[in-house]
Amino acid sequence: MSITLEQAEVAVKAAKDKAVEIGTLMNIAIVDAGANLTAFVRMDGAWLGSVDISQKKARTARYFDMPTGIIGSLSQPGGSLYNIEHSNGGLITFPGGIPIKNAAGEVIGAIGVSGSTVENDNTVAQAGVDALS
Repeated sequence: MSITLEQAEVAVKAAKDKAVEIGTLMNIAIVDAGANLTAFVRMDGAWLGSVDISQKKARTARYFDMPTGIIGSLSQPGGSLYNIEHSNGGLITFPGGIPIKNAAGEVIGAIGVSGSTVENDNTVAQAGVDALS
């Protein structure tokens, strides 16, 4: 099973609403279960450099079915995933990418958000995930 476009649009809207609420501009990407881009929004004025980062955060979260911040903690020197960010054409291993699960707990896609601090990125991404719970 994979995220539908309708679900992706709900997640994007919730994430965008949260970005507005906290006063930041974001790039928001949703990928399906196969890590294919399903929906993307670049808020007016959001950083151009964060377009790619948001999409890579979403793919990274889906490739490994865990939040990118957790992957980041495991990829530090001496960690079990050290240097993993160099695989798969480049991964992003800091917060802002979160897997999206269905009611049965199966991963159906992921969201990636970039454009502010990693704390804000993660908050906005979580709002997108929560909208589908």
